[in-house]
Amino acid sequence: MLIVDDIPINVKLLETRLVAEYFTVLTANSGAQALSICDNEEVDIILLDVMMPEMDGFEVCRRLKANPKTHHIPVVMVTALDQPSDRIAGLEAGADEFLSKPIDAVQLLARVKSLVRLKILTDELRSRAATGQQIAVEDSLRVMDNIGVDGSAVLIVDTDVRHAGRIKQDLEPTHKVDILADPSEAVLQVAEKKYELIILSMALNGHDPLRVCSQLRTLEQGRNIPIILIAEDANKDQVVRGLELGVNDFIMRPVEHHELVARVRTQVRRFRYAAELRDSVSSTMQLAIIDELTGLYNRRYFDRHLDLMFTKAQQQGRKMAVMMLDIDFFKMVNDTHGHEAGDDILVEFAKRIQKNIRGVDLPCRYGGEEFVVLMPDTSQVSAGNIAERVRDAVESAPFLTNSGVAISITVSAGVALNVGGIEEPKMLLKKADIALYQAKHDGRNRVVFDAA
Repeated sequence: MLIVDDIPINVKLLETRLVAEYFTVLTANSGAQALSICDNEEVDIILLDVMMPEMDGFEVCRRLKANPKTHHIPVVMVTALDQPSDRIAGLEAGADEFLSKPIDAVQLLARVKSLVRLKILTDELRSRAATGQQIAVEDSLRVMDNIGVDGSAVLIVDTDVRHAGRIKQDLEPTHKVDILADPSEAVLQVAEKKYELIILSMALNGHDPLRVCSQLRTLEQGRNIPIILIAEDANKDQVVRGLELGVNDFIMRPVEHHELVARVRTQVRRFRYAAELRDSVSSTMQLAIIDELTGLYNRRYFDRHLDLMFTKAQQQGRKMAVMMLDIDFFKMVNDTHGHEAGDDILVEFAKRIQKNIRGVDLPCRYGGEEFVVLMPDTSQVSAGNIAERVRDAVESAPFLTNSGVAISITVSAGVALNVGGIEEPKMLLKKADIALYQAKHDGRNRVVFDAA
């Protein structure tokens, strides 16, 4: 976190709050110093004061967003200005968020944590592009400049149809807006139509808005769609919980027209930018790094990407995990049902892995029936939950081959973290492999952690 403010007491106050939440904090007392730090340090999020001498926050933000090297860093503008026009000016300058002084601690941490998740995903996509060596990262970063929001499909979920109608009027004709008055139909609605943003009221008569959010996030089509909550002051605790469930942003009632329009525009542009990055990564990768059968990255790609991410984790002091997976008794499947059935199993196995890991995790086919998943920014608890989720998904339902045969299989998994003196990537892989061997030895269909 980089805090930029020319008043030392303001810097100290923000620094204390963020350090208490275990963020690493850098500080700058001028716009010029902030630009210099961003050019030479790895900064994840910037808290930027507006009213500064020589160069105000608006100009600093414009320069950051114009620089391909810093374009992707989320900026939260902080100011004592309280007019709607000031908030809009900050968002127009390229800021991702805008907070007014005195800063509400709940809003500060909620917005920061939401941006942290976005930054982690963006960094992972950029790292994958760099690893493939077929994508010019600078070009992909400039994509954001050309992304518009016209014609984006927006869904408003609100039992108060009159209130939803006013929001629809604010957003049309730039956006194509649908209103859903029955929240229980939200999952079905999103599954049937491609939306780029969901606006969800916290005041849903007879329905829990956070339950709706959770259901949308478990739906494959709704996993990446940005969600904006419309909340009251009394909903602050629920808003924080919502952000933990994957909500992207929130706006407080009474809803101010220009702020609503600006936040909707920001979320749609982020969504389209991420989609452009994904498409860019997918379309430019050579077959040399993709496993033709499963569509996952292959061992060659994984080894190179592991080197990159391991070094990055060491430099930033972050944990990462590697999970090795091996289908139990796979030779018996080939011997009994034939290699075509075995290939069908491998394809479905890859799909189940992808459905049960996070967006930032990287699954690869390492060879034969052995797969590996790289999990950045992952604690042992999180890695264990992901591994167990994959194991359960494999065991819970038979695999149906193209010939119509249902085959039940299980998987063994070994997991290792970059802790305990592991100094290079191949040591991490070795630890995961040893844990996998132990899982096989202990009876298969289980997850074992490296205990060294």
